[in-house]
Amino acid sequence: MKCEGALKNAPVTGLVILSGLKKDGDKYTGGKILDPDSGKIYSSKISLTNGGKKLNVRGFVGVSMLGRSQVWERQD
Repeated sequence: MKCEGALKNAPVTGLVILSGLKKDGDKYTGGKILDPDSGKIYSSKISLTNGGKKLNVRGFVGVSMLGRSQVWERQD
């Protein structure tokens, strides 16, 4: 893992990768997301879908249009 500072060489299991999100209607915005592979931190926003079974995660630099999205699925 290429993280700096306190996260340097931290194990990925249990690592906090999303932080600072604030509820904004049906979304959470204004947060940060860590890419543990590169050690880079990006702005983020998330929203729940499918009755809370899916989490739409967007990480970006500057404006949301300059980023990448993923859908995370809750496991039973």
